[in-house]
Amino acid sequence: MAESAAFVLLIVAFVVGLALIPFGLPGLWLMVLALVGYAALVGFEQVGWTSIAAVVILALVAEMAEAWLGFRFARRFGTSSRARWGALAGGLAGTLVGTPIPIIGNVIGAFLGSFLGAVVLARGPDTDVRVTLGAGWGAVLGRAAGAAVKIAVGLAIAIIGVFAAL
Repeated sequence: MAESAAFVLLIVAFVVGLALIPFGLPGLWLMVLALVGYAALVGFEQVGWTSIAAVVILALVAEMAEAWLGFRFARRFGTSSRARWGALAGGLAGTLVGTPIPIIGNVIGAFLGSFLGAVVLARGPDTDVRVTLGAGWGAVLGRAAGAAVKIAVGLAIAIIGVFAAL
């Protein structure tokens, strides 16, 4: 009975984790922790260390991919490394600033912060406005692509976790 309840909680944690990802919240890590908790609860009989290592590696790769995509998209639009760092810092700051606004605040804050961070740091004395706006647009596209990758990885983690737990 307890194992069935733990399995249901695992599924709920996976669904909640997937729902958190678009909001810039650590949904992947919630999923990883839920799987580790489930494994510990059932004595690591069904979910072994190989499955746990696989989901941790997937989550780490997804985090790196999100950061890389943000840089890559910003670079594709011809921005400087300063603008790419501005997009990263602005996205983090925007996420924090948007946190008090329920549900959608983090998402809006992250996208707006990435845009503004890239635009502000891309701006120079001889920089064309189109270049700075392009930097912001590239940062927004990179953030969206990163979220999409993290959702795909989250689905993979959920599938691995469910099959390991069965």
